Amino acid sequence: MPEQRSFTSRRGLLFGTAAVSAGALLTACTSNESNEAAAAENNRPAADDKPGKHVTIGFAGPQADHGWLNAINQNAKSRAKNFSDVTLETTEGSNDTAQQIGQIETLINKKVDVLVILPADGKALTQVGLRAMRAGIPVVNLDRIFNSSQAYRCWIGGDNYGMGLNAGTYIGEKLKGKKNAKVVELAGLDNLELTRQRTKGFDDALKNYPNIEKVARQAADFTVESGQAKMAQLLQAQSKIDAVWNHDDDQGVGALRAIEQAGRDEFLMVGGAGALSALQAIKQDKGVLKATVLYPPSMAASAIDLARALGQSKGIGGLSQYEIPASLTVYSAVVDKDNVDQYMSTGFK
Repeated sequence: MPEQRSFTSRRGLLFGTAAVSAGALLTACTSNESNEAAAAENNRPAADDKPGKHVTIGFAGPQADHGWLNAINQNAKSRAKNFSDVTLETTEGSNDTAQQIGQIETLINKKVDVLVILPADGKALTQVGLRAMRAGIPVVNLDRIFNSSQAYRCWIGGDNYGMGLNAGTYIGEKLKGKKNAKVVELAGLDNLELTRQRTKGFDDALKNYPNIEKVARQAADFTVESGQAKMAQLLQAQSKIDAVWNHDDDQGVGALRAIEQAGRDEFLMVGGAGALSALQAIKQDKGVLKATVLYPPSMAASAIDLARALGQSKGIGGLSQYEIPASLTVYSAVVDKDNVDQYMSTGFK
């Protein structure tokens, strides 16, 4: 199979991380003369950074009990501060379904102009999304998707299947000359569809490398403690490992502790999400962690851009359509030592 470099291409740089929030996604939503001319030619107003109609955005995000989830909240808040015509009404954030439904209902009763919702459980919160839409409040569904497309006006989120696919391809290319290569997978929460998609993408990528066998898999629940415990189990059970695919850089902190304690360094490890600690380790290149596949929390900043455009009845510059798209999938670029400097500023704590 020819070498695949989609994960480090210029396209990946444009659609991978922070570029999505203020650059690639809404490139022409800044005051760019050529894009304004294109908008005028198509009789379509394009959102830009100039103050316009005031928009109150209700933001119902997650409980910040994880590095990536905290970064989601911070990206949304920081982006909203860039606009003098935006007021952001935020909830406390909750991973409890009933509590989050109550928080969203409060925002609906306040008659916010637009809602941005990252549901604790997409299926369980579908009805409250429908309620908002029927009340005339457009919903930007962030990442974990509702069961019905009628429950949101626009969905923006990560490419979980692509994340696993790119991780598997990266590992496959690194091990393609090695006979009987063995890899293990440290997954996240198995009751989440996103975890299943990441595994499926990884497994599909490995089908292209018949010399590689996935010999074990453990779910580590996205926590440091479980990451350490589950990685220790994998190391104890497998005397020979050539690569590890770890779904999440937070649980990867624990996994790396287990690896260090076991004194194992014969394999390479690929992480997931793009935590600052992971990017720094990749740059130093002194351990087993050689790459991470991005799942950029800057998608929350993009969600604020989309909500503002919806509230102002504007489209996205650079597109011929009058309306904003119904869905946007963020690209999962692979970051290794060759391109880590270009992504270092996007790392989250």
